[in-house]
Amino acid sequence: MQDVKVEKLLINYKTLEEFKRFKEYGNQELSMLEDLQNNMVENDSESPFYGIYYGDTLTARMSLYKVDKKYDAYFDPAQDYLVLWKLEVLPAYRNKGFGKTLVDYAKSYQLPIKTNPLINSHDFWEKMGFQKASYDMERDFGENPLIWLPEGVHESN
Repeated sequence: MQDVKVEKLLINYKTLEEFKRFKEYGNQELSMLEDLQNNMVENDSESPFYGIYYGDTLTARMSLYKVDKKYDAYFDPAQDYLVLWKLEVLPAYRNKGFGKTLVDYAKSYQLPIKTNPLINSHDFWEKMGFQKASYDMERDFGENPLIWLPEGVHESN
């Protein structure tokens, strides 16, 4: 396999057209499309999306953004952390390391990462070193997140 690199995806019609091929296509993409049509965003706008191209095809993508520690309900002491979601690899490109490459890219920031895994993806996240949050968020937030911690960081209980 050729060298793959993660790149920040531009917000433009070409990118949004490619997003339609991913199952996890929804409000976030539609609102970006609407903003684009209303000329509120252009190519260099802050996009939360990162992806991997294989040739000319966007084969894998994720949404990754930082949450400021003042909004942190997960870690002790409170700190900035990343939310990773919409991680998806197109079916023809699965099991080739693209998903791992995206997760490794997110880990390179050395901040805790929270994700809400899709159904049937727990094995993947466990292999990536994510663990079920010990804090009972199902009760408080109705979510079932998995968390990855860089060395030396602790979760709140």
